[in-house]
Amino acid sequence: MPKNKLQKSLNTGKIQIIHGVHAVRAALLNTKRIHHELHVSENNHEFANNFKSKIKKITILDHKEFKKIYGGEKASQGIVLKTNDFERPNLQQFVKNENAGDKSVLLALDQITDPQNIGSIMRSCALFNCKGIIVAKDNSPDLTPSLYKAASGAAEIVNYFRVTNLKRSISELKKYGYWAYGFDSSNSKNSENISFAKKSILVFGSEGKGIRDLVKKECDEIIKLKIQQNSHYQIDSLNVSNAATIALYEFFRS
Repeated sequence: MPKNKLQKSLNTGKIQIIHGVHAVRAALLNTKRIHHELHVSENNHEFANNFKSKIKKITILDHKEFKKIYGGEKASQGIVLKTNDFERPNLQQFVKNENAGDKSVLLALDQITDPQNIGSIMRSCALFNCKGIIVAKDNSPDLTPSLYKAASGAAEIVNYFRVTNLKRSISELKKYGYWAYGFDSSNSKNSENISFAKKSILVFGSEGKGIRDLVKKECDEIIKLKIQQNSHYQIDSLNVSNAATIALYEFFRS
């Protein structure tokens, strides 16, 4: 199939705005996307020149024009891409494709709403061969410009599954041979003593509240990361993105 026809078949028709150097670069390198326009500030001529073959319409804006349209360059790093989203598998399609593999890990995030955290977790997923994050639609952000930027390009390759019911989705995955590990700092069983199943779901809750009870009951094991708390300064837990990264590393090296 010719490249332009393949792109159209993968195109959802949904327009996305992506900003930031790494996020835009990754999107421009994604052959599944159809791009519309790239806006860059006058400081980013070189970036624009490097991607002339990937997008036809490039507009260089002076600082005043860029600020008028985008409110300055701090958030966007002076680079903004208008592009079409591309077709992604749903969770059922993904699992069927993964089922033939020897090893697979997914993250389930329960009521984690901060796009910066999710973007950071997505970046770790890309580095530790985790191909999917599962979240509940009602308590999670969509793929927003800030999430794309925080993911630093990882949103192009890590699937982001927004499901109706997180508990039910974990239950369905277990039918495909996945084993669910809930991470809870109050538990006494350390992750270093765990032999992860070849197909694993690593479940994390929001900071403070943790994993909801109904989701926790669906987990096969509840474990914690081994850390040294600092009681004097009341530093007793990790940011969820840091905790997820450590857990992914432990699975990756297992």
